[in-house]
Amino acid sequence: MYTSTVPKLWTQTIEEHRREVRDAILNTTSALVDQKGLLSVTMSQIAEETGIGRATLYKYFPDVEAILLAWHGRQIAGHLQHLAEVRDQVAEPSERLQAVLEAYALIFHESRGHHDTELGAFLHRDQQVAGARQQVRNLLRDLLTEGADTGDVRDDVSPDELAGYCLHALTAASGLGPKAAVRRLVAVTLAGLRPSR
Repeated sequence: MYTSTVPKLWTQTIEEHRREVRDAILNTTSALVDQKGLLSVTMSQIAEETGIGRATLYKYFPDVEAILLAWHGRQIAGHLQHLAEVRDQVAEPSERLQAVLEAYALIFHESRGHHDTELGAFLHRDQQVAGARQQVRNLLRDLLTEGADTGDVRDDVSPDELAGYCLHALTAASGLGPKAAVRRLVAVTLAGLRPSR
């Protein structure tokens, strides 16, 4: 029994260490790009700031762009997980839709300024962004279908079109000031989803 658990523990420790090093590389690169700009960051700076050798850094990533794409992928995965958790925390369909729309708008609000930078332009041309948008659209479409079935959402427009409406309307949250303005935007978006009486 001892011999079978030692390799397993050793493998877990190695994997945990690799995750920690990878996370440190991603976080350091993001901070350096925020400070210096996308075109000014080098692999040498990343290695030095992270406290690892350049050879080790190159074992993880071939270049700065690959690091940034991995960092962005981690951000996207976190946002998608957050939206799913918000959806799963609310039982009432209409409240669930509102909670997810507000969470989505707040993600845009908190990332304001990043979409207009050179980093934003670089990251948003990546294919993983299109995949994430489709996942969010699918999540919203399902919630809107459920809302139409309960009579809380209009049924004269397809849920897929309404999902597109929500996604486009809520991107405006990135340009808003206080969170109260974001909540008002969500309320206006929800008003457009209600069935006409």
